[in-house]
Amino acid sequence: MVSQGSSPSLLEALSSDFLACKICLEQLRVPKTLPCLHTYCQDCLAQLAKGGHLRCPECRESVPVPPAGVAAFKTNFFVNGLLDLVKARAGGDLRAGKPACALCPLMGGASTGGPATARCLDCADDLCQACADGHRCTRQTHSHRVVDLVGYRAGWYDEEARERQAAQCPQHPGEALRFLCQPCSQLLCRECRLDPHLDHPCLPLAEAVRARKPGLEELLAGVDNNLAELEATRMAEKEALARLREQATRVGMQVEEAAERVLRALLAQKQEVLGQLRGHVEAAEEAARERLGQLEGREQVAREAVAFARRVLSLGREAEILSLEGAIAQRLRQLQDCPWTPGPAPCLLPQLELHPGLLDKNCHLLRLSFEEQQPQKDSGKDGAGSQGGDETQPKGRDGAETPKQDRAQTPQEDGFQTPKVERTETPREDGAQTPKESRAQTPQEDRGAQTPKGGRSNKKRKFKGGLKSVSREPSPAPGPNLEGSGLLPRPIFFSSFPTRMPGDKRAPRITGLCPFGSREILVADEQNRALKRFSLNGDYKGSVPVPEGCSPCSVAALQGAVAFSAGARLYLISPEGEVQWRRALSLSQASHAVAAMPSGDRVAVSVSGHVEVYNMEGSLATRFIPGGKASRGLRALVFLSTSPQGNFVGSDWQQNSLVVCDGLGQVIGEYRGPGLHGCQPGSVSVDKKGYIFLTLREVNKVVILDPKGSLLGDFLTAYHGLEKPRVTTMVDGRYLVVSLSNGTIHVFRVRPPDS
Repeated sequence: MVSQGSSPSLLEALSSDFLACKICLEQLRVPKTLPCLHTYCQDCLAQLAKGGHLRCPECRESVPVPPAGVAAFKTNFFVNGLLDLVKARAGGDLRAGKPACALCPLMGGASTGGPATARCLDCADDLCQACADGHRCTRQTHSHRVVDLVGYRAGWYDEEARERQAAQCPQHPGEALRFLCQPCSQLLCRECRLDPHLDHPCLPLAEAVRARKPGLEELLAGVDNNLAELEATRMAEKEALARLREQATRVGMQVEEAAERVLRALLAQKQEVLGQLRGHVEAAEEAARERLGQLEGREQVAREAVAFARRVLSLGREAEILSLEGAIAQRLRQLQDCPWTPGPAPCLLPQLELHPGLLDKNCHLLRLSFEEQQPQKDSGKDGAGSQGGDETQPKGRDGAETPKQDRAQTPQEDGFQTPKVERTETPREDGAQTPKESRAQTPQEDRGAQTPKGGRSNKKRKFKGGLKSVSREPSPAPGPNLEGSGLLPRPIFFSSFPTRMPGDKRAPRITGLCPFGSREILVADEQNRALKRFSLNGDYKGSVPVPEGCSPCSVAALQGAVAFSAGARLYLISPEGEVQWRRALSLSQASHAVAAMPSGDRVAVSVSGHVEVYNMEGSLATRFIPGGKASRGLRALVFLSTSPQGNFVGSDWQQNSLVVCDGLGQVIGEYRGPGLHGCQPGSVSVDKKGYIFLTLREVNKVVILDPKGSLLGDFLTAYHGLEKPRVTTMVDGRYLVVSLSNGTIHVFRVRPPDS
């Protein structure tokens, strides 16, 4: 017998799905092989055959169906042999769960044989021990290979069984295929050899294999060479694609940086021009106030003299009138001869001049050029060249070299100059100079805004500056006020309303805001111990009752519930005021910020440098420290918000920064730059696109940052009516609600840049 494990079985060398049909996903039945060498069940192929053709389910190659049907496709004897081997290993007559001898019923007439313990590889029969011993003692079967049945079932003799087991003729059952008809290239048994292939030259199978195997091996070697070339080409294609992606990433970053530089320069020029404009208006207003004071004083003197004269003429007696007639006449002549105006005052109206390139649709500050990748023989050199910095400058369409893509031209480099502000004098009908009630609009301004009509100016001259500048310092570049830029979200005023109600005993002190239903907000008035409901238009909708003695600080609305912090406790109440649960928080923090998760079924609260998240049942769902345990005790999140993407945004008063982290506490971005103006970061809100709105109370600003915490510029300033803003919230992802220290609420619609 062959020793156990001397060689791996044939089935172990094949994949487990080799004998499964890829169409019905079951074991192959009557396997037929297509010209593309894919094998399927005959019945499955018959279902795919349409119009004399069928398409291979695996390689999608179209195959013509023979006139005799799919049965005429070549029978896969290799698969048939494997299937026979599988059936022989698994099958046989069973008695009490054991295979039975195939010879005992033939000799003794019994209906079933004894338990089989061996197998003849040549006869493909299971044998009991007695029949196995006798099988070796006859002239015809003494050379047969009889092996242990357990080892055979385990696959130890698969290779030997396949060598001894001949393929059976499909037309003559019981006959083995022994010959190959050379003209017909068909396998024959002895019966097939007699008719109709009697006159055809035939070869035994072994001799035919020896004659034809070298040709197949030569073809295999050729295909192996093709496969090697295909593999090399595929790897080269992958490398080219990787280089393309790497270069695209690099160019994309260069485009972002170049656009940021251009934007920063443009916004800096905008801030400069706006500063000049504000300075001019302030100087003009100061001069106008001085002239108005003079005019009002003269008017008052004239009116008093006229009133006195009229009173004397109407109420005085003749002697009294005549006695005062000289003094009155002298005063009236004096007033009549006095000039009524302090002289013509110049009114210089500003006008904006735009660089022609800004209005030219064909002006491109950024432009891509493409160059063909040169195949490089040494992949190592190629990798070093792609990263090492030996950058070639691509050619433009005209053949000239274009600038390197990692350096974009700013507007000043492209001939763009600071727009000049002009002052225009417009004469009034009475000859006095009045300011013209119009201004030039930039192309980025709101389309809904219209320029008021005014008369043509008779005099125009360039304004070179010289007026005093505004003292308020803008945010660092690119941080000027974004209204009207059209390049980032900008505010559009929506409404403004007070929050003090008739029943309030004290002035409101708003410490928390959150959206509450459709186009409504919930206001936490800590001073009056109330949660007030307002529409975005300012309509009072009532209040949510709070437990007695609670002064709500921060508030968040969940699904059918309201969460708020008060003192060192976190509460969850129903809209009717019923307390569902309360949790004690750390006493080391004066106030605790709460925020609703985007799913609406959990609430996050900042506690002593970390964030805790509770579910609707009051169980602690997760807890993390922004930045990990290494930063524990180094953070104090006084304000907290969540983004639609599931990130957390907080104002860290310990680090004096704004921090953005994911749900696991991994810090995505952090800003602590000069855009904070040295102030502690205040309330934070996030819109539906992830833009972050940060309140800076000391400088009366709300600045905007991108989703990763990079400063983009000012969003709201004192020019929008901000006076000591306290807390903010975002409603429906597009309405920014800002509360002021005096209890007033301003609502601004956030207009997206692509609107």
